[in-house]
Parts: sequence; C-alpha cells; structure tokens
Amino acid sequence: MTDERPYTSAIARLKAAGLRPTRQRVQLLRVLEAGGHRHLTADELHGEARAAGVDVPLATIYNALNQFTRGGLLREVVVEPGRSYFDTNTGEHHHFYFESEGRLQDIPAEQVSLAALPSAPAGMRVSRVDVVVRVTEK
Repeated sequence: MTDERPYTSAIARLKAAGLRPTRQRVQLLRVLEAGGHRHLTADELHGEARAAGVDVPLATIYNALNQFTRGGLLREVVVEPGRSYFDTNTGEHHHFYFESEGRLQDIPAEQVSLAALPSAPAGMRVSRVDVVVRVTEK
C-alpha cells in the first residue's frame, strides 16, 4: 500500500513537463485525468472544473490547456478555425471528426496509411502528422 496523496501524480506529471505545479494547474490536470482518454474543448473543461469545485476563469483554462499542450500532456486537434479540442491521448493516432455532432473519435495510427510526405523545408524536420477525417451522415 502506498501513502501517495491524491495530487502527487499530477504534480509529478507537471514537473516532468517542465511546468511549475501551481494549485490551479494541479487541480485542472486532476480534472482532466479523472475522465480518462477523451477530447474536450476549453469550455467543456471549464464546466467540468466548476462542477468539481475548481473555480477558475475561462482565460486560465485556455492558458493551462496551451501550457499542457506545449509540455506534451495534451494534444491539440484543430478541426476548423477557432475550434480546437484537447486530446488526453498523446500517443500516435488520428481522428474522425463527426461534423454534425462536433465530436472526435480516435483512429489507431496503423489504420491510416500515407503514401508519401513532402520533404520538410530546409533546417526543419517533420515532428508529427495529424490526420482528421471529417465524416457526415449519408
């Protein structure tokens, strides 16, 4: 049996991502971790945080999500200008975007095959390829 406090994991993850474990970051990361692998918007996280008793302004949510993304704790999936989802699954995979529902679903990386990629510009390297397959009802 371990004597680990409920927030120890969040603190360790934040430190490993190069982020200072402030009270708000720890609380928000714990809300994210509680839901398992999922895709959510800043507004959705804001609602979940409030429901969990974490009262932070929406601007703080956006800042934290962007910091978590830069630190590798989340992936941002942009589905259209001004509409981003934050993915708690940081492993290699792609997405279906259900346009009528505004919902993402993971596609395992091995189910997507790319015939070729262009060469990266001089001095650059390809760091990741994100495929979003938009789907609508027939």
